[in-house]
Amino acid sequence: MTLRRDFNGVSKLRHYLQVVAFTLAVATLQYAFMPDKPYGPPVVYSVLIGTFTWAIIDLGRELVPSAAETGWPQGWQGIALVIAGIVVGYVAGTLLADTLCVHYFHFYPAGALVSGADQRTSILITAIAGLVGAFYFYAINKSAYLEGKMAEARMHATEARLKLLETQLEPHMLFNTLANLRVLIGTDPARAQEMLDRMIAYLRATLSASRSTQHPLENEFERLADYLELMAVRMGPRLAYTLDLPDALRPVPVPPLLLQPLVENAIRHGLEPQVEGGHITVRAGTRPGSNGGPLLVLEVIDTGVGLPEHLPPPGPGQSFGLAQARERLATLHGTAGTLELIAASAGGTSATVTFPFNPRTTP
Repeated sequence: MTLRRDFNGVSKLRHYLQVVAFTLAVATLQYAFMPDKPYGPPVVYSVLIGTFTWAIIDLGRELVPSAAETGWPQGWQGIALVIAGIVVGYVAGTLLADTLCVHYFHFYPAGALVSGADQRTSILITAIAGLVGAFYFYAINKSAYLEGKMAEARMHATEARLKLLETQLEPHMLFNTLANLRVLIGTDPARAQEMLDRMIAYLRATLSASRSTQHPLENEFERLADYLELMAVRMGPRLAYTLDLPDALRPVPVPPLLLQPLVENAIRHGLEPQVEGGHITVRAGTRPGSNGGPLLVLEVIDTGVGLPEHLPPPGPGQSFGLAQARERLATLHGTAGTLELIAASAGGTSATVTFPFNPRTTP
């Protein structure tokens, strides 16, 4: 596969500065082996030959279709470009260096001749340095391409993993709701009908939502409102809730269905076992992180019966949402994403999710 790249001036300048540093190292090495000769001429010759060689090779390859893997021309075109760069760089750089060393820097008197041994040494150094430099840039371009492909593969793997977790969460919520609906059909058909209507509206919104691995926090709160309205049909006045989302945090990207399993747990394990029910508060905020960067803080607080002494192990109907939420946070944020369950002093439970705050809006 070949391509033509957009010209990147910053990248070319970085390459040239690396070439200048390399030519100065070559001149210094040459002077170390011939300390009886002045240091100035090797610097002038080395920098000028390196500059012309770089210009022919690095700028010239922008005119030729290059391999996507390396950014270099393939086959004989790449070999010819390197040879042409070394030859033209040596001839043009030597002619200009001769003029500068004689008429500007006055290193040599006019008409001075370069010995055959010095000339052969200069040609050999140019050829070796040119080949080493070309291979170096070829290698770093290929390495950058491979690193980019690895990052892309990791991103796709993360997206696939989050998709899998999301497909596990949605049936979990659906089955719980259908079980509740089955009970209401026998005891209160009118409320069962209202609950069914709510569930249809919720599923329609869910299916029409973006299937990306992240969506705006505003969308997450809207889906929570639909879900809580659905639960309010079943629980009636035993369920009250408050959703607190500051305007500045509405566009912040978060994983879909991150908070819903926490709200499910609050209802099932906190409010339902309590005769009078209770209140659920879901709120978003920020706080400074330990490394200086801000953290997004999402809280689900209930006034239910509180935490049991020992949480049940993850399994069907047991701590499923907590395990999935922690796994999704770990997939996206590693150790920087946390989920903490805290027993509230006035009764009830607080589930707090934190991860690095990214103010970028989602498309």
